[in-house]
Amino acid sequence: MSALFRLNGAPVRAETPSQMLLYFLRARGLTGTKEGCAEGDCGACTVALRTPAGFEAVNSCLLPVGAVAGRDVVTVEGLAQGGTLHPVQEALAAAGGSQCGFCTPGFVMSLFAAFYSGERGDDVLGGNLCRCTGYVPIRAALRSLPAPNPDDPFLRPPAPLPAPSAMAGFFAPTSLPELFALLAEHPEAKLLAGGTDVGVEMNTVGRVYPVLVSLASVAELQALEDAGDAVRVGAGVTLSRLERELRGVFPALDDMLAHFAARPIRNRATVGGNLGTASPVGDLAPVFLALDAQLELVSAAGARTLPLGDFFTGYRATALRPGELIAAVRLPKRQPALTRAYKVSKRAADDISTVSAAFAVALSAAGRVETARLAYGGVAATPVRALAVERALVGRPWSAATVREAAAALRAAFTPLSDLRGSAAYRSRLVGNLFERFFYESTPEAARP
Repeated sequence: MSALFRLNGAPVRAETPSQMLLYFLRARGLTGTKEGCAEGDCGACTVALRTPAGFEAVNSCLLPVGAVAGRDVVTVEGLAQGGTLHPVQEALAAAGGSQCGFCTPGFVMSLFAAFYSGERGDDVLGGNLCRCTGYVPIRAALRSLPAPNPDDPFLRPPAPLPAPSAMAGFFAPTSLPELFALLAEHPEAKLLAGGTDVGVEMNTVGRVYPVLVSLASVAELQALEDAGDAVRVGAGVTLSRLERELRGVFPALDDMLAHFAARPIRNRATVGGNLGTASPVGDLAPVFLALDAQLELVSAAGARTLPLGDFFTGYRATALRPGELIAAVRLPKRQPALTRAYKVSKRAADDISTVSAAFAVALSAAGRVETARLAYGGVAATPVRALAVERALVGRPWSAATVREAAAALRAAFTPLSDLRGSAAYRSRLVGNLFERFFYESTPEAARP
């Protein structure tokens, strides 16, 4: 009834599968992994999970131990081999990248994952905050990393662990029929996708879920495939995988994913989880609304398809029926030539949106608007499209005058709230300004009547 996984090369068991991995590690004396925010924002708790392609940096503060059953976990204490520092530790020390040291283990583990993936861009350090603002030497350490040696022990595949067994209060079904049988037996169960929202609830407000059902191993939710006239994205596909495998296919999606949380969050957060929470500031929803996405919903009773625009019914409320979940998202391949997405937030990265927007506009040969989809987050109780303005644009010339008129209408289209991220007036201004920005950035000067 415990969770068996490999920790720094040695099999271990955790008796409380719902316990966050961070607290399990610290209770075992592995205190290099630290608690800074308990929300996945600071990186102090970063560890690495082995994947078929290498390693992924993840936030251990948001990861229940049951979710790593059968997996390999590496912490900062497990890097040095026989008293010899790992190359990422040597690089950070040589660059003078550690000051007070509190954040250092998290940076080391992000560097560790990047060392084996071959990535050397700043994105791999995202989600790690240095309170001493010592980013220059940390970035220098990243740039200086060599390629792994062929005899690197971390490149050797470990012996397989036994298949995960039953765990008290934590289930990891591998198919939809198994999932629906569990939900029938435990109707009070909380579904766990990536855990980046559920984990925050458990940590910050003390939410207790007697039964957790992980969706991470449900095979039917993991597909990312060509479905003829659409790309079909399983609800369990992580944002990092979406970023890798669909790069260049939907430019507006590329725009948004570049500013969507940080790498350790994207390594766990899923497409279905982000949409299913129905957050009015969720970053995927405006993009998928602009791309005219359809949802595949499934339950033990059957399946149905629903336009994403009909999915959000109110604040944090959806059209999901009891026992139903998102199985996949279908993104039509045929998209307008003009598509782009924007996110405005207090920080340039790893922050919640003040306003997000995504636009898709198709023009006729004569330069008139044939179709327009203008979607926003952060301006209403749900992610929303500006349907009246879309209709008014159809048939109009794609010109600065048309766009100015539409922008004025957009500023009056919603009644956003004021909060710590921005005033209602600021948000209303952004709604129009972002559409004007879209026009000038997507339309060459010679093509602007």
